[in-house]
Parts: sequence; C-alpha cells; structure tokens
Amino acid sequence: MLTPTTAAMMLDTEASDSPEAAPDAADALLALQRRTADALAGYVTMVDKAEPEFRPVAERYRAIHDRHNAALTAMLIRHGVEPDADGSFMGTVNKAVVSLRALFDDIDADVMDSIRNGENYVLEAFDDAIGSAGMPPADVTLLRDMRDELVVLLQDTRHLD
Repeated sequence: MLTPTTAAMMLDTEASDSPEAAPDAADALLALQRRTADALAGYVTMVDKAEPEFRPVAERYRAIHDRHNAALTAMLIRHGVEPDADGSFMGTVNKAVVSLRALFDDIDADVMDSIRNGENYVLEAFDDAIGSAGMPPADVTLLRDMRDELVVLLQDTRHLD
C-alpha cells in the first residue's frame, strides 16, 4: 500500500535524487501514465453517474487513479518527459461508454466485469514499466507499490458482480 513516505518520495521532483530513466523506460512510464489518465477520466464520469450504493466503489477507483496519475506525472517530469495531461483518445471513449451505459442501465456492481477488464490494461502497463530496462531502482519500487495498491483494491472489490 502507498504509505505517506512513499507518496512523498513520488512527489519529490529533485532530479539529482534519482537517475533519469532510459528512453525505453521513459516511454513505458509515459504509456502507464496515459492509461492511468484514461482510467481516471472514466471513473470521474462513473462517480457522477453511479447509483448511490455503488458510488463509494467508483470513488475508490477514481481516487487511486487520481493519486497514481499525480505520482506518475511527477516521475515523468523528474525524468524530463512531458506528461500527457489528458491521456489518450481512450479516456474520451471511457467517458462516453460510461455516459451511454448510464442512459440505458444503472451504473452499479454490474459494471465490475468491465472495471476488471479495464484494470488489466493498467496492470499490464505497470508490468511493462516495471520491467523496462533502464528504469531507476527507486522508481521500480514506487511502481510496484502503486501496482500492489491497485491489486489490493481489485481484491477488495472481487465480491461485487
């Protein structure tokens, strides 16, 4: 789980404290930040459209992606890479899918299969970034902590269908 100390390390933007990521590692980090931003966009809409009993679950997912996006943005800046503030086109798609579903169906625990599928793409991006050659060891530790936090949230919500 992300501790206050770990979170503070993520937000530390002192370039001298950690070596820069190699180009491939920086690309993997940027891809992860984009997927996180895309997921965040979908959850922002989901929180607004969710049924009251499901809203706390949607808020937990929104909050984790919000924290991770901030931490990944700080890492990218520290490595001299411009983060993607808006994510990719998939962020727009995620928002549209949630909005359309809300027109025809409730946003409740029935969306959990879709959430799990979407989170698998984020976990794959974490794995790619963690396994990238040239990723500084301190960043690998932070990425593993964030990945573990997401896995715990998925486990905490596995009972919902």
